[in-house]
Amino acid sequence: MAKLIKRAGPMQLRDASADSFGALVRSIMYQQLAGAAASAILAILGRFMNLFDDGLSPAAVLALAPGLMRTAGVSGPKEAAISDLARKVADGTVPLEDVDSLSDDELKARLVQVRGIGPWTAEMFLMFQLRRLDVWPIDDYGVRKGWTLAHRKREMITPRALQAEGEIFRPYRSVAAWYCWRAVENIVLPT
Repeated sequence: MAKLIKRAGPMQLRDASADSFGALVRSIMYQQLAGAAASAILAILGRFMNLFDDGLSPAAVLALAPGLMRTAGVSGPKEAAISDLARKVADGTVPLEDVDSLSDDELKARLVQVRGIGPWTAEMFLMFQLRRLDVWPIDDYGVRKGWTLAHRKREMITPRALQAEGEIFRPYRSVAAWYCWRAVENIVLPT
């Protein structure tokens, strides 16, 4: 890992969105996309955002007429997920105004109650939107692959083994995960 960190340089994250609700909506919109569909989602996202004269908010989503999201190109499952998110933010199940009052595990448990948000999406939200430093996404293929590459293992590390290995990085496992992704993306490990 030390060689990887030296090659990759300091951890750099893009700026978090000013709007956590919007960040979660975008996460839902971009889920399960094939490469060819990625460009199409931008147009759909644009039409979806145009539905909200006063900006995207849980109340604005809940005020939409049934089926209006579909006319903007949002699929039925994604419409259901976005509506469920809006309801759960509005009723306090997913508290986005005071996320600092919840631990990572508490917030993740609330987020996964939302249709269309699973553990991976919740972990990415914690890491990249909320900048939580001790998230260890053991089921993420890139983290597992990066760990395997960085440690020059022949076989992919299992989530269970990765869980144990991550303990040495506590309370900065998000940083270790970021470097694992760098091992997979553009960083060539020295021999």
